[in-house]
Amino acid sequence: MTTAAGTPSDRSVLPVTERYTLLGWVRRNLFSDLFNSLLTIVALAFIVFVARLLLRWAFGSAEWGVIPANFNLIMRGQYPAVEAWRLWLVIYLLGVVVGVSWKLISGQFSGAARVLIAIPFALMFVPFFSMGTRLYLLITVVAASTGYLVAGFLPIQRRGRAVAYLVLAYLVVMLILLRGVGAEEGPLPPVQPILWGGLLLSLLLAFFGITLSFPLGVLLALGRQSKLPAIRVISVIYIEFIRGVPLISLLFMGQVMLQLFLPDGFPLVDRVLRALVAITLFSAAYTAENVRGGLQSISRGQYEAAQALGLSTFQSTMHIILPQALRAVIPVLVGQFISLFKDTTLVALVGIFDLLGIARTIIANPDWLGTHPEVYAFVAVLFWIFSYSMSYASRRIEQRLGVGER
Repeated sequence: MTTAAGTPSDRSVLPVTERYTLLGWVRRNLFSDLFNSLLTIVALAFIVFVARLLLRWAFGSAEWGVIPANFNLIMRGQYPAVEAWRLWLVIYLLGVVVGVSWKLISGQFSGAARVLIAIPFALMFVPFFSMGTRLYLLITVVAASTGYLVAGFLPIQRRGRAVAYLVLAYLVVMLILLRGVGAEEGPLPPVQPILWGGLLLSLLLAFFGITLSFPLGVLLALGRQSKLPAIRVISVIYIEFIRGVPLISLLFMGQVMLQLFLPDGFPLVDRVLRALVAITLFSAAYTAENVRGGLQSISRGQYEAAQALGLSTFQSTMHIILPQALRAVIPVLVGQFISLFKDTTLVALVGIFDLLGIARTIIANPDWLGTHPEVYAFVAVLFWIFSYSMSYASRRIEQRLGVGER
């Protein structure tokens, strides 16, 4: 086999027995010529040098005792310890929801499902986790597996709609469990959101910020494409104004000005809810532009075909145009959601103790002075785990939907 220039291709240079082996891959990609070989050697030397320094610090001088000593504070902030069982119940229910949803949507125990099951098992080997925590993680795996098995016996026809209802019901139950209802002496005494903190608060801000901003962003994108001048102008003004200011300014405005837009006598809005409103409004503007890019990628023939079938504007948008547009912008949307998850750390600047705010509190404690590298390294690992999980899920969805394929 030859290339267009008439020279042998890189693959044909290797013997047949080495073309599809690890040695063949190394020769093709790392040592194909002199320049590539030099770059490989220099890169390996740099990686070894940095790895030695990191390992020497991690297993030598680092004081990792700060993490187990403050682990509960990092995970849940000031959430009452006597009510911590609610958090684990929320996690168990999440396992059930994930198991049921996976069975209804995918229908098979694929490689991605094995990865999801392996995550709690991997966390069980974290050194400073107690035996109780390891048992709770095992229960989470059992709950997810049970949900997956039970879903196989459910006589459900419209599975997508069933999953949507299940997720909505879970959101309501989760908020009731976390917030509590009734009197202080009741079975679920109220826990004010200001006591929520750490990883719990970061995940809730990101989760509800994404969930609430996505439909608002889609409506804004459709409004910007609308033929009605009033709707189009309002959408454009909102999108351009929000995208023209940084998130931190919206957070400060939410803390100071949100109450001014509410009627007199309205109860004081909690600081966490004010931050969530600012995050939602900020993310919706960027979501709208991403979705608008997907809408513009749809050819005019799709609109004409929908009209030829006798579909109304609403029907063609919901059933033909919008699904194709969202499918095209999955990578961009997931990238934005990952960025939103990391941007939740800005709420620490307005006095809310999210994961980064808790980290700053710990290193300010006189008992743990000088441990900021360890604390920030642990926080970085937590952010990487959740960010990579979203990225991995995005790639699996893209492969399943054939994004980028023709």
